[in-house]
Amino acid sequence: MMKIEAIIRPTKVHEVKDALDEAGFESVTVTDVKGRGKQKGVMQQWRGRKYCVDLLPKIKMEIVVNDTDADKVIDIISKAAATGTIGDGKIFAYPIAKIVRIRTGETDGDAL
Repeated sequence: MMKIEAIIRPTKVHEVKDALDEAGFESVTVTDVKGRGKQKGVMQQWRGRKYCVDLLPKIKMEIVVNDTDADKVIDIISKAAATGTIGDGKIFAYPIAKIVRIRTGETDGDAL
């Protein structure tokens, strides 16, 4: 099993969620986060004064899938979240050692 974490633009969350739903991956956890990448923030102007916003709002989407589905999910997220400009985000994949569904006690693949 693999945990896929995607850090994406807030404007793309519905497109990514809808693309995952359409492919049959309904379970997802979404968290509001802030961060920065190589662009190190953006310069903005307010009331004539310039200031740097170095932690930008992002969305972290987390989904756990079988190993065989990991590449498919990564591809779906990549296509749905892409704008082609700096700040589109990143995707991370981690192996999962154990899953337990608390309600039923099911483990691993059965718990997905």
